[in-house]
Amino acid sequence: MSRLASTFAEFKKTGHKALIPFITAGDPNPDFTVPMLHAMVDAGADIIELGIPFSDPMADGPVIQHASERALKHDMSLRRTLEMVTEFRQTNQTTPIILMGYANPVEAMGYTAFADAASKAGVDGVLTVDLPPEEAQECADLLNAHAIDQIFLLAPNSSVERIKKMDKIGSGFLYYVAVKGVTGAGHLDTEDVKRKLVDIRANTNLPIGIGFGIKEASTAAEISTLGDAVVVGSALISKIAANLDAPETAKNEIVKLLTSMRHAMDQQV
Repeated sequence: MSRLASTFAEFKKTGHKALIPFITAGDPNPDFTVPMLHAMVDAGADIIELGIPFSDPMADGPVIQHASERALKHDMSLRRTLEMVTEFRQTNQTTPIILMGYANPVEAMGYTAFADAASKAGVDGVLTVDLPPEEAQECADLLNAHAIDQIFLLAPNSSVERIKKMDKIGSGFLYYVAVKGVTGAGHLDTEDVKRKLVDIRANTNLPIGIGFGIKEASTAAEISTLGDAVVVGSALISKIAANLDAPETAKNEIVKLLTSMRHAMDQQV
């Protein structure tokens, strides 16, 4: 059983809802990332999503696009991102880490080499935005052989057939995109999320993480009553962008926001 699967299995017993923050590796500089990962765990993060910087992050809005641009200025890469996971694992062997990125860097490394390197680094899940389930079987098989989960993005307009396909090939959890469009876009309609989750739950037993559009504690708390995990990204990256000359301030503000989300979510249990 993967670390992600065992984490969600334990949470199911207790009713605990996972908080999954996202930051981009190397943003605003490489020295910021690993200490920030530890700080997020201390603030109540249960699972961490770490973005692999990429030059054409087509599913991301301006906030996360700019985060990739800042990281790439420091020569960040997939290999350097894996090195950061390795460093994190030196003192944290329990918090699952998911890599989120695009197919190009993985294909450049090679699926087999990537699966091996990710396993050695301590990665628990991989979400490749532009690798649909129809094309993901080879990668999923290689990752699963290393107890790494292949995670898929589920859109608001995903058909029942597509949900079943993601359920068959994917593992760990399904990431439901609660807002149409790119990351950080639009208004999150919780009633619409609630309606869509009925169809999703009917066609998968995988846990459901919900993200896109979650910006404050009250929304995180409300969404936590619907899914198994709450994913927050752009709201955190915005703190970094607003404090590029004061990364410690950015770190403190991210911790403050995550702490408030964790408290609000725990009040719903």
